[in-house]
Amino acid sequence: MATAMTGRGMAFIRNVSGVLHSRLQVLGPQQLSCLHTSTLLESKNWERSNRKVYPPQQPNDDRRPAEIHHSRRQIKYSKDKMWYLAKMIRGMSIDEAIAQLAFNDKKGAKVMKEVLEEAQEMAVKNHHVEYKSNLYVAESFSGKGKYLKRIRYHGRGMFGIMDRVNCHYFVKLVEGSPPKTEEKTSFDQAKEYVQSLKSRTIIHSL
Repeated sequence: MATAMTGRGMAFIRNVSGVLHSRLQVLGPQQLSCLHTSTLLESKNWERSNRKVYPPQQPNDDRRPAEIHHSRRQIKYSKDKMWYLAKMIRGMSIDEAIAQLAFNDKKGAKVMKEVLEEAQEMAVKNHHVEYKSNLYVAESFSGKGKYLKRIRYHGRGMFGIMDRVNCHYFVKLVEGSPPKTEEKTSFDQAKEYVQSLKSRTIIHSL
């Protein structure tokens, strides 16, 4: 009886798949675009900014610098460890960032160096950047990826739960030289802090 039910079930699945395949062939490409497929699930919002189209500029306007968004996902590394490296190269030129990561012996530095080199090649091939060294790191940050629960076995038949961590890394390169940042002294920072305390609004106060 079990063998007969299994055969009937397999035949039913074949019939349903055949009918679905024939109906999909009848549909046109415009109608197929509304179906929920795996390609839609794998769409990346960060790289979608590369397809942004700007209106044409006026003859007297300054040239709009190119922007390159690139990322790598599901890296077997902690997002917190990756964040320190991402913060280190933020605001650097592309050559200086690659040089700093090349002399860093951490695992995340090697991954970030590969991502920066890939983004540098994309800038020349796809975004019409003339000089690949004329770029700087405008944004650099990490995000949380998949966390897989696993069992860690202990003695006396006991066990614990551990996480297999993954992270994402996102970078944005902008054409041009990096902007100069004003270095503030400790006295200037304290002065700004006191001024922010004086200008704040306390709700339900006298």
